Amino acid sequence: MQTALWNRGVYRGDVNGLMTPRTLKAVKRLQRAAGLVPDGIVGPRTRPLLGRLYGPALGARTLRRGLVGADVAELQFLLSEQGFPCSNFDGKMGEHTVAALRRFQRFAGLAVSGIAGLRTLAALAKPPPQAPAGVLDWPVVAAISSSFGPRGKGFHPGIDLAVRPGTPVKVAAEGTVVFAGPGAGYGLLVEVAHDGGLHSLYAHLSRIDVVVGEQIETGGQVGLSGATGAVTGPHLHFELRLRGAAVDPLPALR
Repeated sequence: MQTALWNRGVYRGDVNGLMTPRTLKAVKRLQRAAGLVPDGIVGPRTRPLLGRLYGPALGARTLRRGLVGADVAELQFLLSEQGFPCSNFDGKMGEHTVAALRRFQRFAGLAVSGIAGLRTLAALAKPPPQAPAGVLDWPVVAAISSSFGPRGKGFHPGIDLAVRPGTPVKVAAEGTVVFAGPGAGYGLLVEVAHDGGLHSLYAHLSRIDVVVGEQIETGGQVGLSGATGAVTGPHLHFELRLRGAAVDPLPALR
């Protein structure tokens, strides 16, 4: 419903699956614009106003490239919760969603088809992967300005730490540098591989101080914080991936 409300231009909150006061206000705004009683209840007269993105229910059909609907939006949300974000929750089975689905299927040991049938939906219903608790040091000492999870019409796969440009960024655990350079929207990016299939990412840096293949000890400096890439201001984006799945870094930090 939130995705449909976004599409109708009456909602700009987080697409999080919760009937928040902001979501309720958006429903009433839509009803008022259509001349209905603004009661906030999505009944038979309100549902048609939401268009194709209000149905069908997830599991009613096999999802493949080109389909549009609420079931696709829910698939996108579940993929993101499992650690495989797919750009925006737009209810459209496009390139980004199919790519994320294929990554999840590979992660889950399924046939990598890019088509969501019953086996894929059953795997998506399982609890999301989690990193081991308390195994990492903080890369910087700073307040969290954006947490892991739904953000706007998409999903934030890490945490943002509010630091000034030029702040030294430390590696959270010993490991091997597997990427160091420009990372599209991540700006200057460093990725470090640790034991157990865990990778840590440090994004939007202003300077990189390591090279690919370098062994780095816990607390070693990977670079300086900055505002490179797709940002609205300086901060450190810290991301954690377990066998390719983005997981909430917060429980893993000591």
